[in-house]
Amino acid sequence: MRRREFIAGLGGAAAVPFVAHGQQPATPTIGFLRSTTLIPSLVTAFRQGLKELGFVEGHNVTIEYRYADNQMDRLPALVADLLSRPLAVIVGDTIAAIPVKAATATVPIVFATGGDPVTQGLVASLNRPGGNATGVVFFATELGAKRLELLRQLVPKAKTIAMLVNPNSANTEAEGNEVRAAAQAIKQDLVVLHVSSDRDMETAFATFSDRGVGALLVGSGTFLNSQSERVVALAARHRLPAMYPQREAALAGGLMSYGTSITDAYRQAGLQAGRILKGERPGELPVVRSTKFEFVLNLQTVKALGLEVPPTLLALADEVIE
Repeated sequence: MRRREFIAGLGGAAAVPFVAHGQQPATPTIGFLRSTTLIPSLVTAFRQGLKELGFVEGHNVTIEYRYADNQMDRLPALVADLLSRPLAVIVGDTIAAIPVKAATATVPIVFATGGDPVTQGLVASLNRPGGNATGVVFFATELGAKRLELLRQLVPKAKTIAMLVNPNSANTEAEGNEVRAAAQAIKQDLVVLHVSSDRDMETAFATFSDRGVGALLVGSGTFLNSQSERVVALAARHRLPAMYPQREAALAGGLMSYGTSITDAYRQAGLQAGRILKGERPGELPVVRSTKFEFVLNLQTVKALGLEVPPTLLALADEVIE
Protein backbone atom coordinates (compact mmCIF):
# COMPACT_ATOMS: atom_id res chain seq x y z
CA MET A 1 0.00 0.00 0.00
CA ARG A 2 1.52 3.32 -1.08
CA ARG A 3 -0.01 6.42 0.49
CA ARG A 4 2.28 9.40 0.86
CA GLU A 5 5.26 10.41 -1.16
CA PHE A 6 6.57 13.56 -2.70
CA ILE A 7 9.82 15.11 -3.90
CA ALA A 8 10.89 18.68 -3.29
CA GLY A 9 13.92 20.35 -4.77
CA LEU A 10 15.77 23.26 -3.15
CA GLY A 11 15.43 26.19 -5.16
CA GLY A 12 45.57 17.14 -8.82
CA ALA A 13 44.61 14.34 -11.17
CA ALA A 14 44.10 14.90 -14.91
CA ALA A 15 41.72 17.82 -14.62
CA VAL A 16 39.31 18.39 -17.49
CA PRO A 17 37.80 21.87 -17.89
CA PHE A 18 34.07 22.47 -17.92
CA VAL A 19 32.65 21.80 -21.37
CA ALA A 20 30.39 24.61 -22.47
CA HIS A 21 27.00 23.85 -23.99
CA GLY A 22 27.42 23.32 -27.73
CA GLN A 23 31.06 22.21 -27.37
CA GLN A 24 30.37 18.77 -25.86
CA PRO A 25 31.55 15.70 -27.77
CA ALA A 26 28.90 13.80 -29.72
CA THR A 27 28.73 11.16 -26.99
CA PRO A 28 29.67 12.58 -23.57
CA THR A 29 31.01 10.20 -20.91
CA ILE A 30 29.85 10.02 -17.31
CA GLY A 31 31.98 8.44 -14.61
CA PHE A 32 29.86 6.51 -12.08
CA LEU A 33 31.86 5.71 -8.94
CA ARG A 34 30.69 4.01 -5.76
CA SER A 35 32.64 2.95 -2.70
CA THR A 36 30.49 -0.17 -2.39
CA THR A 37 29.57 -3.09 -4.60
CA LEU A 38 27.09 -2.85 -7.47
CA ILE A 39 23.51 -2.06 -6.38
CA PRO A 40 21.44 -2.55 -9.58
CA SER A 41 18.43 -0.55 -8.38
CA LEU A 42 20.55 2.59 -7.98
CA VAL A 43 22.03 2.24 -11.47
CA THR A 44 18.54 1.77 -12.94
CA ALA A 45 17.26 4.84 -11.09
CA PHE A 46 20.23 6.94 -12.25
CA ARG A 47 19.65 5.92 -15.87
CA GLN A 48 15.97 6.83 -15.46
CA GLY A 49 16.89 10.34 -14.35
CA LEU A 50 19.17 10.76 -17.34
CA LYS A 51 16.47 9.45 -19.66
CA GLU A 52 13.98 12.02 -18.37
CA LEU A 53 16.30 14.68 -19.80
CA GLY A 54 16.85 12.86 -23.07
CA PHE A 55 20.08 10.96 -22.36
CA VAL A 56 20.08 7.22 -22.99
CA GLU A 57 23.14 5.08 -22.23
CA GLY A 58 24.57 3.53 -25.38
CA HIS A 59 22.71 6.00 -27.57
CA ASN A 60 23.82 9.52 -26.78
CA VAL A 61 25.77 9.09 -23.53
CA THR A 62 28.40 6.63 -22.26
CA ILE A 63 28.78 5.63 -18.61
CA GLU A 64 32.01 4.28 -17.11
CA TYR A 65 31.24 2.29 -13.95
CA ARG A 66 33.74 1.76 -11.12
CA TYR A 67 33.18 0.09 -7.74
CA ALA A 68 35.54 -0.10 -4.75
CA ASP A 69 33.66 -3.12 -3.34
CA ASN A 70 33.88 -1.64 0.19
CA GLN A 71 37.69 -1.59 -0.02
CA MET A 72 38.44 2.06 0.60
CA ASP A 73 42.13 1.71 -0.29
CA ARG A 74 41.03 1.09 -3.90
CA LEU A 75 39.37 4.49 -4.26
CA PRO A 76 42.47 6.61 -5.10
CA ALA A 77 43.33 4.39 -8.09
CA LEU A 78 39.71 4.34 -9.27
CA VAL A 79 39.48 8.12 -9.00
CA ALA A 80 42.74 8.58 -10.92
CA ASP A 81 41.60 6.15 -13.60
CA LEU A 82 38.30 7.96 -14.18
CA LEU A 83 39.86 11.42 -14.14
CA SER A 84 42.40 10.35 -16.75
CA ARG A 85 39.46 10.14 -19.17
CA PRO A 86 37.61 13.01 -20.88
CA LEU A 87 34.61 12.99 -18.54
CA ALA A 88 31.68 15.36 -18.86
CA VAL A 89 30.66 14.67 -15.23
CA ILE A 90 31.45 12.19 -12.44
CA VAL A 91 28.80 10.82 -10.08
CA GLY A 92 29.51 9.24 -6.69
CA ASP A 93 28.30 8.39 -3.20
CA THR A 94 29.67 10.41 -0.26
CA ILE A 95 32.78 8.33 0.36
CA ALA A 96 33.63 8.32 -3.35
CA ALA A 97 32.81 11.99 -3.99
CA ILE A 98 35.11 13.34 -1.27
CA PRO A 99 38.38 12.06 -2.87
CA VAL A 100 37.11 13.11 -6.31
CA LYS A 101 36.53 16.65 -4.98
CA ALA A 102 40.06 16.63 -3.53
CA ALA A 103 41.51 15.48 -6.86
CA THR A 104 39.87 17.95 -9.25
CA ALA A 105 38.45 21.44 -9.09
CA THR A 106 37.22 21.41 -12.68
CA VAL A 107 35.46 18.15 -13.57
CA PRO A 108 31.77 18.52 -12.65
CA ILE A 109 30.74 16.30 -9.71
CA VAL A 110 27.27 15.05 -8.76
CA PHE A 111 27.02 13.38 -5.35
CA ALA A 112 24.28 11.48 -3.52
CA THR A 113 24.75 11.75 0.22
CA GLY A 114 22.86 10.98 3.39
CA GLY A 115 24.91 13.50 5.38
CA ASP A 116 25.57 17.21 5.23
CA PRO A 117 27.55 18.08 2.07
CA VAL A 118 28.53 21.45 3.54
CA THR A 119 30.31 19.98 6.57
CA GLN A 120 31.71 17.27 4.29
CA GLY A 121 33.39 19.99 2.24
CA LEU A 122 31.58 19.18 -1.00
CA VAL A 123 29.68 22.46 -1.40
CA ALA A 124 29.64 25.93 0.11
CA SER A 125 25.86 25.82 0.67
CA LEU A 126 22.83 23.88 -0.54
CA ASN A 127 21.31 26.76 -2.50
CA ARG A 128 24.60 28.07 -3.93
CA PRO A 129 27.06 25.15 -4.08
CA GLY A 130 29.86 27.07 -5.82
CA GLY A 131 32.87 25.22 -7.23
CA ASN A 132 32.45 22.09 -9.32
CA ALA A 133 30.02 19.98 -7.26
CA THR A 134 26.31 19.65 -6.67
CA GLY A 135 24.04 16.72 -5.97
CA VAL A 136 21.27 15.21 -3.90
CA VAL A 137 20.87 15.02 -0.12
CA PHE A 138 18.60 12.50 1.54
CA PHE A 139 19.60 13.31 5.15
CA ALA A 140 19.68 9.72 6.39
CA THR A 141 21.51 10.60 9.61
CA GLU A 142 18.71 12.87 10.82
CA LEU A 143 16.17 10.03 11.00
CA GLY A 144 17.86 7.78 13.56
CA ALA A 145 15.69 8.89 16.46
CA LYS A 146 12.51 8.32 14.43
CA ARG A 147 13.67 4.81 13.50
CA LEU A 148 14.30 4.04 17.16
CA GLU A 149 10.83 5.28 18.07
CA LEU A 150 9.12 3.11 15.43
CA LEU A 151 11.16 0.04 16.39
CA ARG A 152 10.22 0.42 20.06
CA GLN A 153 6.54 0.57 19.15
CA LEU A 154 6.86 -2.91 17.64
CA VAL A 155 9.14 -4.37 20.34
CA PRO A 156 8.34 -2.32 23.48
CA LYS A 157 9.68 -5.04 25.81
CA ALA A 158 13.19 -5.09 24.32
CA LYS A 159 15.38 -4.26 27.31
CA THR A 160 18.48 -3.69 25.17
CA ILE A 161 18.55 -2.43 21.59
CA ALA A 162 21.71 -2.66 19.50
CA MET A 163 22.80 -0.31 16.74
CA LEU A 164 25.16 -1.21 13.89
CA VAL A 165 27.28 1.62 12.47
CA ASN A 166 30.19 1.80 10.07
CA PRO A 167 33.05 3.74 11.73
CA ASN A 168 34.41 4.74 8.31
CA SER A 169 31.25 6.57 7.27
CA ALA A 170 31.33 10.36 7.27
CA ASN A 171 27.88 10.35 8.90
CA THR A 172 28.51 7.88 11.73
CA GLU A 173 29.24 10.34 14.53
CA ALA A 174 26.21 12.55 13.89
CA GLU A 175 23.81 9.62 13.54
CA GLY A 176 25.22 7.79 16.57
CA ASN A 177 24.97 10.88 18.76
CA GLU A 178 21.36 11.46 17.72
CA VAL A 179 20.30 7.89 18.51
CA ARG A 180 22.20 7.84 21.82
CA ALA A 181 20.48 11.05 22.91
CA ALA A 182 17.07 9.68 21.92
CA ALA A 183 17.71 6.41 23.79
CA GLN A 184 18.90 8.25 26.88
CA ALA A 185 15.81 10.45 26.88
CA ILE A 186 13.51 7.42 27.07
CA LYS A 187 15.88 5.40 29.32
CA GLN A 188 16.43 2.73 26.65
CA ASP A 189 19.60 0.61 26.98
CA LEU A 190 21.57 0.97 23.74
CA VAL A 191 24.61 -0.95 22.52
CA VAL A 192 26.49 0.56 19.55
CA LEU A 193 28.76 -1.75 17.56
CA HIS A 194 31.10 -0.86 14.70
CA VAL A 195 31.11 -2.99 11.54
CA SER A 196 33.14 -2.47 8.38
CA SER A 197 33.67 -6.04 7.09
CA ASP A 198 31.99 -9.44 6.84
CA ARG A 199 33.97 -10.67 9.84
CA ASP A 200 32.78 -7.70 11.91
CA MET A 201 29.20 -8.57 11.00
CA GLU A 202 29.47 -12.15 12.27
CA THR A 203 31.16 -10.95 15.46
CA ALA A 204 28.47 -8.32 16.05
CA PHE A 205 25.61 -10.81 15.86
CA ALA A 206 27.44 -13.16 18.23
CA THR A 207 27.77 -10.22 20.64
CA PHE A 208 24.04 -9.55 20.40
CA SER A 209 23.30 -13.04 21.72
CA ASP A 210 25.83 -12.68 24.55
CA ARG A 211 24.41 -9.33 25.65
CA GLY A 212 20.74 -10.24 25.43
CA VAL A 213 19.91 -7.77 22.68
CA GLY A 214 16.18 -7.74 21.93
CA ALA A 215 16.10 -5.63 18.76
CA LEU A 216 18.43 -4.08 16.20
CA LEU A 217 18.69 -0.64 14.64
CA VAL A 218 20.79 -0.67 11.45
CA GLY A 219 22.67 2.56 10.80
CA SER A 220 22.75 4.39 7.48
CA GLY A 221 25.64 4.72 5.07
CA THR A 222 26.92 3.16 1.88
CA PHE A 223 28.56 0.12 3.46
CA LEU A 224 25.58 -0.99 5.53
CA ASN A 225 23.20 -0.27 2.65
CA SER A 226 25.28 -2.49 0.38
CA GLN A 227 25.22 -5.23 3.04
CA SER A 228 21.48 -5.04 3.71
CA GLU A 229 20.64 -8.51 2.36
CA ARG A 230 23.38 -10.04 4.51
CA VAL A 231 22.13 -8.20 7.61
CA VAL A 232 18.56 -9.30 6.84
CA ALA A 233 19.72 -12.93 6.63
CA LEU A 234 21.67 -12.72 9.90
CA ALA A 235 18.76 -11.03 11.68
CA ALA A 236 16.43 -13.82 10.50
CA ARG A 237 18.88 -16.51 11.61
CA HIS A 238 19.14 -14.95 15.07
CA ARG A 239 15.39 -14.15 15.18
CA LEU A 240 16.19 -10.51 15.89
CA PRO A 241 13.64 -7.78 15.04
CA ALA A 242 15.46 -5.12 13.03
CA MET A 243 14.81 -1.64 11.65
CA TYR A 244 16.61 -0.57 8.46
CA PRO A 245 17.17 2.83 6.83
CA GLN A 246 16.15 1.83 3.30
CA ARG A 247 13.08 0.24 1.70
CA GLU A 248 15.11 -2.36 -0.21
CA ALA A 249 15.97 -4.14 3.06
CA ALA A 250 12.29 -4.59 3.93
CA LEU A 251 11.61 -5.88 0.42
CA ALA A 252 14.45 -8.40 0.93
CA GLY A 253 12.77 -9.78 4.07
CA GLY A 254 13.74 -7.23 6.70
CA LEU A 255 11.16 -6.46 9.37
CA MET A 256 10.75 -2.73 8.79
CA SER A 257 12.42 0.32 7.27
CA TYR A 258 12.10 4.06 7.51
CA GLY A 259 13.97 6.65 5.52
CA THR A 260 14.13 8.77 2.45
CA SER A 261 14.28 6.87 -0.82
CA ILE A 262 17.90 6.34 -1.88
CA THR A 263 16.63 4.94 -5.17
CA ASP A 264 14.77 8.16 -5.91
CA ALA A 265 17.82 10.15 -4.80
CA TYR A 266 19.81 8.44 -7.57
CA ARG A 267 17.08 9.29 -10.07
CA GLN A 268 17.49 12.89 -8.95
CA ALA A 269 21.27 12.51 -9.37
CA GLY A 270 20.59 11.43 -12.96
CA LEU A 271 18.56 14.60 -13.48
CA GLN A 272 21.38 16.72 -12.03
CA ALA A 273 23.93 15.02 -14.30
CA GLY A 274 21.62 15.54 -17.29
CA ARG A 275 21.35 19.26 -16.55
CA ILE A 276 25.14 19.50 -16.50
CA LEU A 277 25.32 17.64 -19.82
CA LYS A 278 22.97 20.26 -21.22
CA GLY A 279 25.43 22.98 -20.24
CA GLU A 280 24.47 24.11 -16.73
CA ARG A 281 27.30 24.66 -14.24
CA PRO A 282 27.29 22.49 -11.09
CA GLY A 283 28.20 25.40 -8.82
CA GLU A 284 25.00 27.16 -9.89
CA LEU A 285 22.71 24.12 -9.51
CA PRO A 286 21.12 24.02 -6.03
CA VAL A 287 21.55 20.75 -4.16
CA VAL A 288 18.29 18.80 -4.29
CA ARG A 289 16.83 17.70 -0.97
CA SER A 290 15.01 14.37 -1.31
CA THR A 291 11.95 14.33 0.94
CA LYS A 292 10.29 11.13 -0.20
CA PHE A 293 9.92 9.37 3.15
CA GLU A 294 8.95 5.71 3.27
CA PHE A 295 7.91 3.61 6.25
CA VAL A 296 7.69 -0.01 5.11
CA LEU A 297 6.46 -2.90 7.25
CA ASN A 298 6.96 -6.53 6.27
CA LEU A 299 4.08 -8.53 7.76
CA GLN A 300 5.60 -11.83 6.59
CA THR A 301 8.61 -11.18 8.83
CA VAL A 302 6.34 -9.93 11.62
CA LYS A 303 4.58 -13.30 11.52
CA ALA A 304 7.85 -15.28 11.32
CA LEU A 305 9.11 -13.51 14.46
CA GLY A 306 5.83 -14.03 16.30
CA LEU A 307 5.24 -10.30 16.82
CA GLU A 308 2.02 -8.32 17.02
CA VAL A 309 1.70 -5.00 15.23
CA PRO A 310 -0.14 -2.24 17.14
CA PRO A 311 -2.94 -0.79 14.98
CA THR A 312 -1.47 2.69 15.42
CA LEU A 313 1.85 1.53 13.93
CA LEU A 314 0.17 -0.25 11.05
CA ALA A 315 -1.74 2.93 10.23
CA LEU A 316 1.54 4.84 9.88
CA ALA A 317 2.97 2.50 7.24
CA ASP A 318 3.34 3.85 3.70
CA GLU A 319 3.77 0.32 2.37
CA VAL A 320 2.85 -3.04 3.88
CA ILE A 321 4.33 -6.26 2.53
CA GLU A 322 1.84 -9.09 3.09
